[in-house]
Parts: sequence; structure tokens; C-alpha cells
Amino acid sequence: MSSINYERLQGKLNILADAAKYDVSCSSSGSNRKNQGGALGDASKSGICHSYTEDGRCVSLLKILLTNHCIYDCAYCTSRRSNDTPRAAFTVEEVVELTMQFYRRNYIEGLFLSSGIFKDADHTMERLVEVAKLLRTRERFNGYIHLKTIPGASKELLYQAGLYADRLSANIEIPTKSGLALLAPEKDHAQLQAPMQTVKEEIITIKESRKKHKSAPKFTPAGQTSQMIVGASNETDLQVIQLSSHFYQKYNLKRVYYSGYVPMLSDSRLPAIGTPVPMVRENRLYQADWLMRFYGFGAHEIVEPDQPFLDLECDPKLAWAIRHREHFPVNIQHAPYESILRIPGIGVKTAKKIIKARKFNQITLEHLKKMGAAVNRAKFFIATTGKNEHLAHLTKDNFRQFVLSHTQTKFNDQRNGQLSLF
Repeated sequence: MSSINYERLQGKLNILADAAKYDVSCSSSGSNRKNQGGALGDASKSGICHSYTEDGRCVSLLKILLTNHCIYDCAYCTSRRSNDTPRAAFTVEEVVELTMQFYRRNYIEGLFLSSGIFKDADHTMERLVEVAKLLRTRERFNGYIHLKTIPGASKELLYQAGLYADRLSANIEIPTKSGLALLAPEKDHAQLQAPMQTVKEEIITIKESRKKHKSAPKFTPAGQTSQMIVGASNETDLQVIQLSSHFYQKYNLKRVYYSGYVPMLSDSRLPAIGTPVPMVRENRLYQADWLMRFYGFGAHEIVEPDQPFLDLECDPKLAWAIRHREHFPVNIQHAPYESILRIPGIGVKTAKKIIKARKFNQITLEHLKKMGAAVNRAKFFIATTGKNEHLAHLTKDNFRQFVLSHTQTKFNDQRNGQLSLF
């Protein structure tokens, strides 16, 4: 390590950490890699440190690109080859050294490593794999490692990546084929999805192998994720949510991340510099994503073709309940768990508490409040043993306006509407 020029390394770090900040898929949830004695780090206990940028994005403390040199010219990417920006590239040893030094100083609990494309996919993926391999085998690092897969990389390199990384991810970048063709004509969705299929097949193969052979290696134990940029093209929320649902079903993804486009580059195909980042829309998409993953909603229920954008004034579950008042009121004393989950203001934990508590008590609004429910929303949709005077509004014509006027949101100051693009 003595050959490393730390002053030069700091310069690279400034460039490549800054270039990585737009990638939001850095969650470490799901990893169970444990310290095996005498080694460094333990992803199972601490996961990875999370930090938040000023605009609310989650970032890890060592979140870098291997390089911001890139052979592609994607309009929305600051690393695109035509962008006049300072360029840098870490060596494999430099990333390993940085990770270990930062970890020993307790600055980080893991590594999130992505990259521009040096000269081709395999050349770049090989270096990403080498970083993870050296950390695991030579440095005995047991902290969290998240690697980006490079579209077009060989299956053998993706397999090697999965042996050393806790999580792999493949960005779909732009949600629609037409948007990607406009903004990144050198790429296509089939190319970007190919690593997801390879990783899924390897996960299944090794999972089956481990049933027969306990010594079989683990393969990306925290699964795979993807990320898409919203607001850079003219995609609808309906298209975004349908694509996410497709990914969850076809590739068994752990998460899909949504990154509101930050206008940083001047290009006639993109929103103008200074256009507000669609933060509320991004937040609504995450809420919709949770409805699919934890609340039993189908993509077709959350956004419908005649209204292809999410309601920015209320969360997707409340919006669905307002559109479908025929499903309410729900009697919380007798309704099945699945119906209780669909009541606005009641989450998974509260629904489970209701199921347990109603065996012994007649549930009231006061009980719900103590259980953690957002009663200011739930009260308009539930029937209890006692009288609920708020139900009188359920059948009125101005129900939506009435409910919204009696609920509060932390996004009042950020409601700037959907982006207008072209």
C-alpha cells in the first residue's frame, strides 16, 4: 500500500464520490453476512451506514464510482462521454485501500461500488469483481458490499460478483423503451435486463445446491435490486409501477428504487436546468411500491389507465380508498386481515395488533390511536362496535376534498405538480 499517492487519491475521491451521489439504490437491507472470528466487519448486525443528501436521498458513506470515464453518451448521466467534466479512475488496490482505511476509522460499514464503462462491459466488471474478491479473501472484510452489474458483462463475471457481494443491482435507467431510445440510443431495455435474468438464475441454482450441500457457496445473499430515473422522460406513473411489478414478479427483485431526475445537464431532450426535482412524485412512487410489496395491492389497482399519474395530494392507499368507497366501511372487529390492511392510516404492524386485540376487546378509535394508527385518516373508513360519526361523510359528493382538508401532509410546501417536459 505504500505505493499509493494519497494526495492524488483524495482528488480521485472527490470526483468519483460526487459522480456516484445520484445513484440511490444503496440500501443494505436483507444481508446476513456474519463475522466469522478474527475478521473485520459484520453486515448482519449493523447493515450499512446510511446518510441523506440535502434533497433527501439516501447515500452510503463510501459510495463511489470505480471510474467516471464512459464509452456511452446517455443524456441524463453526468459521466456521459460528451460531458466536459473532470475524469478519474481508481485502481483496484486504491478502492480496497480506501474501503479498509475508512472502515478502520469507523467512517463506513460497507462499500457501494458502481462504475462508468472503461472500454467494454467485461473489462469494467472484471475490476469490480476484483475489488470485492480482494476485500473478502485478502483483507477478510465481512462488511457489506453492493456491486453494480454492468450490462453486457459475461455470465461468469456476474457469477463471480455474486460470490463476493452481498447485493447486486442492475439499473434499468429510464422506465420506457421510447424514453431510453430518446435519451440513451446506444442502450436498450433487453440489454439492461439481461444481468437480472442471469443473477436470478444463479440465485435459484445455488439455493437448490445449498439444500443438498451445506458447504455450497452463498450467492448475493441480500438479493438484487434495480433503479429507474423518473422525470427525465415523459413516462407515466402507470408505466413506472407496471414495470416495477414486472421486475418483482419476473426477477424476484428485493427492491426497485426511484430517483427523481436532477436537472444538471443542458440538453434539449431533458427538463431544463433549474426545473424542480420531482420529490413528491418520487415519494408517492415509493409508497406505491410498498403497497405492492407489503399490502397486497396489484399494480393495476394503484394507478388506472384513465388517470395514469399518482395523486400528489394524498398517499396512494388513501387515493385508492377514495376512488373505491364501495369497499368501505371495514368493520375492524370482524374483517379479515387483508381488508384491514387496505384501510388508510393502518399499517402492517397496526393491522396485526388489531387482529390480536379484537379477540379480547371491542376496538374503538381510541384503541386504534394507541396502537399507532393514523386515526385522522382511518376514521372515515372503519366501522366499530360503537358509533362512528365520521362515517357520515363517506357517501357525500365532496368526500375527497373533505378528507384532504382534515388530514395533514409534510409535503405541502413541495407540491409543484408533475413535471412538464417538452
